[in-house]
Amino acid sequence: MANSKITQHTVNDGDKRFFSQEEQEEIAKHHNVETPNIDHPENNEQYTGLQVNAGIEQMPIVNPYMKHRKRRPKLTVSDYVEGILKGNTTVLGQAVTLVESLNPDHQAIAQEVIEKCLPHTGQSRRIGITGVPGAGKSTSIDVFGLHVLKDEKAKLAVLAIDPSSERSNGSILGDKTRMEKLSVHPRAFIRPSPSAGSLGGVARKTRETIVLCEAAGYNNIFVETVGVGQSETAVHSMVDFFLLIQLAGTGDELQGIKRGIMEMADGIVINKADGDNIERARLAAAQFRNALHLFPLPPSKWTPEVITYSGYYELGITEVWDMIDRYFNHVRKNGYFNRKRSQQEKYWMYETINEQLKSRFYNDPEVERLLNLKQEMVLANQQSSFVAATDVLDFYYDKLTNK
Repeated sequence: MANSKITQHTVNDGDKRFFSQEEQEEIAKHHNVETPNIDHPENNEQYTGLQVNAGIEQMPIVNPYMKHRKRRPKLTVSDYVEGILKGNTTVLGQAVTLVESLNPDHQAIAQEVIEKCLPHTGQSRRIGITGVPGAGKSTSIDVFGLHVLKDEKAKLAVLAIDPSSERSNGSILGDKTRMEKLSVHPRAFIRPSPSAGSLGGVARKTRETIVLCEAAGYNNIFVETVGVGQSETAVHSMVDFFLLIQLAGTGDELQGIKRGIMEMADGIVINKADGDNIERARLAAAQFRNALHLFPLPPSKWTPEVITYSGYYELGITEVWDMIDRYFNHVRKNGYFNRKRSQQEKYWMYETINEQLKSRFYNDPEVERLLNLKQEMVLANQQSSFVAATDVLDFYYDKLTNK
């Protein structure tokens, strides 16, 4: 360290320069240290013309030309409602973020916004789209959406639910990348959302997002599910038409009966019916039609149809949408459309009650401590699971009663 201090010196502007031999000796005498035996070429007569340049000035860490961005002002409930009713997609996206937020303050604002938007809702077609992973849901939504938007009065909102990882709790949210044409359409709004482990990805948040989108003037709502089982039940309880996308040549098509999803489907479409796969798709369609005869007629009195199409090559899209039009004409004529909407409102009222009760129970600090204690007792075989659960619930009930 001493040698480096003697041989070079940093001046105020950050530059470094070397001292001559005489200067080094003088500095060494002043600090009572020995002069280092360093051969500097600039001090050698042999290199009289050698010049040592100053060092480069240290660049600032922060860009001096950077302009500080002003913080976006917080919107009030009235600002959100006004922006949504005007069809402002930026405000609509911010409102959906409030709905998805776990912050209690955000949830309170979101509920106020939803309450004021309710009178402007209910005029859309709500269509749920599901299928196994790889069935081509996102690609199909892209071509279905463009077909819908051929009508200049049509607006489309796509709520794509992306499954969250059980390990990292993260989501890729990549469904929008497969909707290349629809994502740049001025009358389309696409919102990918993480499932966050809630009933396969669709629950209260998706239901409330539908309300906001309808208030913003979107008269067609697509809800794409995770496609892993439980989410289909939740989607069916919030849409008017439930479309099941299947594939041909992936084994026994009749396996779909066992999962019960075909009972909920209002229409079944066989994707990737192109090239060498056309015959397999037709065979699969025939098998699904035969399977549908095993189910009783649904409350809508509508017999689900089976159609083949190709989302990638955009073949059969018109036929699929004609089927959906026939369904809506049928259920509006026999009154089932309004009855189903009323049943859904009732269903989601009770679902919200269940969710709030569960949330308040598990977020109670005293209940949380008692749960940890009971859990240790159960794991140590000191108490059965049933008795432990009953004790915790009794404690919570007594707490509510004594308030």
